[in-house]
Amino acid sequence: MESIPFDKRTGEIWFNGKAINWPDVKIHILSHGLHYASCVFEGERVYDGEIFKLEEHTKRLFYSASRLGFKIPYNQEDINIACKKIVDLQKVKNGYVRPVVWRGSEMMAISAQRAKIHVAIATWEWGSYFDPNLKLKGIRLNISKWRRPAPNTIPWDTKASGLYMICTLSKHEAEKEGFTDSLMLDYQDNIAEATGANIFFKDDKGQLHTPIPDSFLDGITRRSIIEIAKSKNIKIFERKIKPEELSKFKGCFLTGTAAEVTPVSQINKYKFVVCDVIEDLSESYQSLVRKK
Repeated sequence: MESIPFDKRTGEIWFNGKAINWPDVKIHILSHGLHYASCVFEGERVYDGEIFKLEEHTKRLFYSASRLGFKIPYNQEDINIACKKIVDLQKVKNGYVRPVVWRGSEMMAISAQRAKIHVAIATWEWGSYFDPNLKLKGIRLNISKWRRPAPNTIPWDTKASGLYMICTLSKHEAEKEGFTDSLMLDYQDNIAEATGANIFFKDDKGQLHTPIPDSFLDGITRRSIIEIAKSKNIKIFERKIKPEELSKFKGCFLTGTAAEVTPVSQINKYKFVVCDVIEDLSESYQSLVRKK
């Protein structure tokens, strides 16, 4: 299923209030969302037929939309119901849900005051974001030349499509160099995150360190891992972290809806081990999402 192009798949997508055959869901080439990135979205995981933290994701979708000046023509409960409905229709047991909201084609210029707001929700079976074999021994990251912009330059605390342009550039560059993903720094050259996941480090005392999310998204999975770690009496320091500190850390991992808990074995020249603490956090996260 992974190899099938997304416009060639079968089933239905929830589109502007009703389920429509997958190949029939189309937008116009002059949609404002395509040309000017006036688009927000969410990424949600389905475990055993249930969407993990659906309400939190929907709340963030509405927050992202409001930050971009969108008024979603449905309420949050409508979207929650629609997400569940399309998962049931598609018979997705363990997969991904992508709600997306964008401005339409009524206007084609910077201003889009009269553009219609469209909403779609697609879902599909999906396994590991990274190669499962790589996840076992840890993935390798380079350090991107692109920086997370200053918070007064972008709506940094949203899942807005325009924010991901430099993520694609960074990941492509990393893959060309033989890495799996890329570590991104912020506008002050502090460690920020990977291209689509937050990052944690473990020191030689078993304590965790993670960047303060003040120029990048505070992920829902990130918050879940912090809660799990605190329940295990693991100390966590949310702070500014400089790249020069990488040599001091023993372990490293990424967190995200797609990435879940993914160990990192290397960032540029710095090596890390997939230690018991990371494996335990990963197992605890899987127990949480599957309600074991």
